[in-house]
Amino acid sequence: MVNNAKKRLPGLVDVHVHLRVPGGEHKEDIRSGTAAALAGGFTSILAMPNTSPPLVTLPDYRAAQQLADSQALCDVRHFAGASADHLDALPRLGQEAVGLKIYMDQTYGPLRTASLVALMSCFRQWPREKPIAVHAEGLSIAVVIGLAAAYGRSVHLCHVSRRDEIRLIAQAKQQGLAVTCEVTPHHLFLTEGDVERLGSLGDMRPRLATRDDVNALWAHLDTVIDCIATDHAPHTLGEKQSDPPPPGVPGLETALPLMLTAVVEGRLTMDRLVALMATQPRRIFGLPEQPDTWVEVEVGTPYLIENGELYTKCGWSPFSGMQVRGRVETVWLRGRSAFERDGAGHRYGDVHQRRSTPPNESVV
Repeated sequence: MVNNAKKRLPGLVDVHVHLRVPGGEHKEDIRSGTAAALAGGFTSILAMPNTSPPLVTLPDYRAAQQLADSQALCDVRHFAGASADHLDALPRLGQEAVGLKIYMDQTYGPLRTASLVALMSCFRQWPREKPIAVHAEGLSIAVVIGLAAAYGRSVHLCHVSRRDEIRLIAQAKQQGLAVTCEVTPHHLFLTEGDVERLGSLGDMRPRLATRDDVNALWAHLDTVIDCIATDHAPHTLGEKQSDPPPPGVPGLETALPLMLTAVVEGRLTMDRLVALMATQPRRIFGLPEQPDTWVEVEVGTPYLIENGELYTKCGWSPFSGMQVRGRVETVWLRGRSAFERDGAGHRYGDVHQRRSTPPNESVV
């Protein structure tokens, strides 16, 4: 148990974020997404490539990265996307992108890669010093682990959510394979039993799982799981209430409060939280240290997550109304104040940003 206290953490790293730029700026943009990141204690985020257009060519990748460099409030790096139509671009993309993202299972976008020939080409051509991150579920996880063994290279498995999946990953690690994995807070704190209450706001990929699956994730949090990643995937309320709704939920601002609550409840230690959300993500993806960077948090005081407090442009969270016991107070990035909670809103460096509801939307 942790009593009410102020704690200083290193700047956190989220290795799985959808900034929706280019092509989805009505859901999120660079400014709003990185504001949400800082409000959640993240000073580095890695952005996914399933944008419009997807980041599968060098010009499109460079355009997205240059936009982020000019507008972001924190550090942003991008993944390149694997596409069977652009396999020849992989070596050049590998010189600049933080990693390659392969989508093997259901995804919202055009980047699903189901061909074994294309998968083998990705593993053959992508630079060995750069990670390959994979959206794989169920049997697809076994395929990825097999490819990692066959090509003698590392893989990172995204948003693992099922008991059998985490057990297989544990077995692969015991055999000495270079496999790492991440879990999301929504797969740690929500189950399929929450779907009726949340409706379409609880629809994501992978889908919410059983209580047994969630218990298995917690049981492996100290030994097998390498990262907590949000899979921040904002959609407007109008989109989520459409038929069919796009899958995905926002998470940048709620991940740390949820995990700090777990520390208060004795479910993990503060040292382990830092490893999962800062040290290990930085190591796995080869990210440079950020000097004079830290996050000050208040731990212990209970409060409710509220939609009206959020800075993500979509303006809602599946955790709205949940009581948590951890809150970001200030963030310093390279020796300068990057975020400060001041009651009326948040201050980002020299820019004061007040809370607002997205236009023509109402929060639930």
